[in-house]
Amino acid sequence: MAGRLEGKVAFITGAARGQGRAHALAMAREGADIIAVDICRQIDSNPYPLATPDDLSETERSIKELGRRVVARIADVRERHELRDAVEAGVADLGRLDIVVANAGILPMAMGKPDPMHFVDATDVDLVGVMNTVAVTLPHLGSGASIIVTGSTAGMIRGTTDNDQMGPGGSGYAFAKRILIEYVEEMCLNLAPRMIRINAIHPTNCNTHLLHNEGMYTIFRPDLVAEGKTPTREDAEPAFTFFQAMPIPYVEPEDIANLGVFLASDESRYITGQQIRVDAGSLLKWPNGPGR
Repeated sequence: MAGRLEGKVAFITGAARGQGRAHALAMAREGADIIAVDICRQIDSNPYPLATPDDLSETERSIKELGRRVVARIADVRERHELRDAVEAGVADLGRLDIVVANAGILPMAMGKPDPMHFVDATDVDLVGVMNTVAVTLPHLGSGASIIVTGSTAGMIRGTTDNDQMGPGGSGYAFAKRILIEYVEEMCLNLAPRMIRINAIHPTNCNTHLLHNEGMYTIFRPDLVAEGKTPTREDAEPAFTFFQAMPIPYVEPEDIANLGVFLASDESRYITGQQIRVDAGSLLKWPNGPGR
């Protein structure tokens, strides 16, 4: 039986691990060939390790194991020419482009002295990187194509990452995700005459490296920090449930990828300009911000 994405090609940023890898594998299982892109090096302001070339190779291997074709490239979403080279190489090899997942993102939390460059780095990746991804892929998209943007409930709920503890990088992350909401809605109107769709997925806490790192654990357990202790994942996980209405600490990358497959498929052919939350009720629990 043909998959829901049989014959389609997807371009995915941040594909080496986390949500990006989940999107790549879910779409490959449904028949899509994949152009997988990731930076595969560190950004100095980001306190947790970013993906490595080995991570990208693992995504590539896993796609091939599913019987699909893949073009994997190292590229920085902040550099439009690098993205353009990657998409052109992928289209030359795979023959077309139907799906775009603008997923790459960072959260450069302040672990030491706050630095305004952290705000710049966050917005360069999380906002400009999305716009660059759309810019280089749009010339290759035709009628029926689907663009999927990774947003965040942090762009919908004030006081999540935009707080004093997370510093300028957290503010930049929230700012980028807020602006993406408007960007998707404006792009929807401009793409609709060409029958190209664009939608945003807004996850709550997600089980990835962005959530699971020492910096985030200290933010969720300041009580332990005040006692001179270093919080662990086991310490932080109960506190992660604070944001969701459902009593869970986080959603899984596969939960996001399941929605991505639907938005990439012809089943959603008239769904565009939407802000779709995978948040276990977090926005409704905190419409005015956490604790308000």
